[in-house]
Amino acid sequence: MGISIGLVGLGQFGSVFADMFMSHPLVDRVALCDREPERMTPFAEKESWRAKLRPTDLYGSLDDILSTDLDALVVITQPWLHAEQCVRAMEAGKHVYSAVPIVCIPDGEEILEWCDRIVETCRRTGLRYMLGETTYYRPQAQFCRRMAAQGLFGDFVYAEGEYFHDVDSPDCNLRVVQQLRTESSSGQEWLVQSAKYRERGAESGPMHYPTHSTSGPVSVMGAHALKVTGYGYRNRNGDDHFGGEISNETALFEMSNGAVVRICEFRECAGELGLDGETFRIMGTQGTFRENQWICNHRDVPPADASRFERVSLTDEEMFEPLPPEVAEAFKAALGMEGEGDFIPSGHGGSHPYLVHEFVDAVAHDRHPAINAWEAARYMAMGVMAHQSALRDGERLAVPDWGDAP
Repeated sequence: MGISIGLVGLGQFGSVFADMFMSHPLVDRVALCDREPERMTPFAEKESWRAKLRPTDLYGSLDDILSTDLDALVVITQPWLHAEQCVRAMEAGKHVYSAVPIVCIPDGEEILEWCDRIVETCRRTGLRYMLGETTYYRPQAQFCRRMAAQGLFGDFVYAEGEYFHDVDSPDCNLRVVQQLRTESSSGQEWLVQSAKYRERGAESGPMHYPTHSTSGPVSVMGAHALKVTGYGYRNRNGDDHFGGEISNETALFEMSNGAVVRICEFRECAGELGLDGETFRIMGTQGTFRENQWICNHRDVPPADASRFERVSLTDEEMFEPLPPEVAEAFKAALGMEGEGDFIPSGHGGSHPYLVHEFVDAVAHDRHPAINAWEAARYMAMGVMAHQSALRDGERLAVPDWGDAP
C-alpha cells in the first residue's frame, strides 16, 4: 500500500518537483496547497493527475492541509517559513520534507533554536524529517560516498566545499529571486518581519544558507564540525542588495574525524574557482576526489610503489547510482521523456529525482531518510557558527551537534 502526500508551495521551485512526487509508484494520493490558487490549477487540470488528486484535495492554507489525514507534506515555500511550517506539520502527525535550508533568517541563534526544535520534534513524535539538499545527490557525492564506504579514501585529511554564486549571475540572478520572493503574499509579510530583525541589529550573511557547500564533505566523511574560524568580506560599493553586510564568507573547520574542512559561501564574486560553482573536493591518505577525477595511490596493497598511482576521469553517468527501474520509468512518463532512452536525472546536477525517491521511500518503509533532521542540523550549525566567528574577527568557536539519528 502506498502513501498520501501533500505538496505545499507550488511556485517556481515547488512546481519542478510536483510531477515526480505525483508519479512515484509508492504514492497513492496527492494533495496541493498554495496561498495563490492559480498555482494549483495547471496540475489539477492535468489528465495524468486525476487518478491521484481528488477535486477536494486543493487547499488555500497550511492550516487547512494540516487538518487532513495525509501521511506526509512536502514543504517548498519561502526559506524563512520552512522551520516553523515543518514543526507544525510534525505536530499535526505528518512526516515532512523541507526545501533548503532548514530556515534562513538574520538571527543565527534563532536558526540554532529551530534546529533544536526540529530534532526534538522528530525524536518525540517518531515522525520523519528530510532536508532536500541537492548537493547530497549530485553524482560526485554519490560516487564519493561509495568510495568512502569501501574505505578507499584511507584516512580523511582535508576537504573543500564551496558555493560561488554572484548576485548578478546570468544563470540565476539573486536580485530577481529576491524581487519574486517579496512580491508574493508571504513575501510582503516577510518585509515587515525582516525590518524587525534589522531594528535589533541582527546581521545575516551567506553562511546562513550553507547547505550547498557543507553537505558534500560532511555526508561523504560521516563526520561533524567541532570548531570553526570564519572570516568575511563586507560589500564595499554601497550595493543595496547587501546593505553593508558580509557578502562573502570563508571558514576553516576542525572535524570530528581529525580532518580539516574549508567552506566558502560567496555572493559577490566574478565566476568561480575550479570547474563548478557548487562543488566539493576531498583528500585522503589513499584516495582523493576533485573535479570529477578519482586519484588513488593503492597504498593499501603493499609494497607501496609510485607506479601504482592511478588517475581516473569520471562522467556523471558513471558516478550516479541507478534509481529503481519502476521509479525511473514513472518519472520518465511524468516528465514527458518517453522514447528518449534511459532516464536522465536532472535538476541541480541531477539530484531532484533522487531527493523525491529518498523521501517517499523512507516514509513508505518507516525509516529515517538519508538527510534526516540530525544530519541537516549539522549542515546548518556549521554555517551559523562560521558567521558568528566572522562577526567576531575570526574568533575560534565551538560548533554544536545533536548526534546521529537514532
